[in-house]
Amino acid sequence: MKALVLSGGTGSRLRPITHTAAKQLVPVANKPVLFYGIESLVTAGITEIGIVVGDTAAEIEEAVGDGSRFGARVTYLRQEQPLGLAHAVLIARDWLGDDDFVMYLGDNFIVGGIAGPVAGFRRDRPDAAILLTKVADPALFGVAELGPDGRVVSLEEKPAHPRSDLALVGVYLFTPAVHDAVRAIRPSARGELEITDALQWLIDRGHALHASTVTGYWKDTGNVIDMLEVNRSVLEGVDGRVEGAVDADSELVGRVRVEEGAEIVRSRIVGPAVIGAGTVVRDAYIGPSTSVAEDCVIDSSEVEFSIVLTGSHIDRAGRIEGSLIGRTVHVTGAPRAPRAHRLVLGDHSSVHLTS
Repeated sequence: MKALVLSGGTGSRLRPITHTAAKQLVPVANKPVLFYGIESLVTAGITEIGIVVGDTAAEIEEAVGDGSRFGARVTYLRQEQPLGLAHAVLIARDWLGDDDFVMYLGDNFIVGGIAGPVAGFRRDRPDAAILLTKVADPALFGVAELGPDGRVVSLEEKPAHPRSDLALVGVYLFTPAVHDAVRAIRPSARGELEITDALQWLIDRGHALHASTVTGYWKDTGNVIDMLEVNRSVLEGVDGRVEGAVDADSELVGRVRVEEGAEIVRSRIVGPAVIGAGTVVRDAYIGPSTSVAEDCVIDSSEVEFSIVLTGSHIDRAGRIEGSLIGRTVHVTGAPRAPRAHRLVLGDHSSVHLTS
């Protein structure tokens, strides 16, 4: 069994971060989202992995390499334009051959991995299998409609009027039967070859499609809010350890990981939190659900529920929360402008003015 990992999208919902970086490489708890997916595949026993890449191919290839660090063998498959998930299957046809395969969206995150669904697919071997989860806004996803017997009767990509609240999770399992489907369908109104159309083609022709519901944590990390939520979730499982230097005037509360070469000076860090290698935190507060990458400086500032990427410098910036700070960013507090208060006060007034 092989795996086809999709990493060719433009990441428009994560701009401006993705103007200069692949969305699949934005880190969660200081590790790229894509790496979690590759590790899930290897844990499920799949080590032959094809990664579909686009404009950010060089960056992804540099980060992942030949896959040996994960215990896998990686092949890169170029997709000149992001023309849909089914198009990715189409361009990977020669590499996939006649093997069964998992298609995994590289910006998806599933707590607990996919070993269970992969084992079930290998055991039962339907023509295709999908994972579903209930979502608040199904119009943003591919949506499945189930019949009274629990079988999938229809699928639609980002419908204006969803027929259910069951969204397709970004993990699909296929036998070679899907190749006939992706060749047969035509581009949607969005100009893409939709995998939902290919799945519908299989259903309409009597092919077996199994669906199971994901009950654990799943996120499409395509926007900042979801990225921060995934970061929070992963940090909940972080073990506290100190490999860097923490001075006597600093305090670590809860699960805090201080990586090698990091320095904590006169600061308070409340976990779960990760401080990357070579980072300096000085006269600062780092709050829960925060990941600070390597070689950053956080000075005289407060940062909470945020992700700070490599080489960034936050100095006298007051309080920052719910933020995604890119690479080599400088955030500096501006000098306070003088202010004048104009008052008309009655007798016996009491007024408190902020400085």
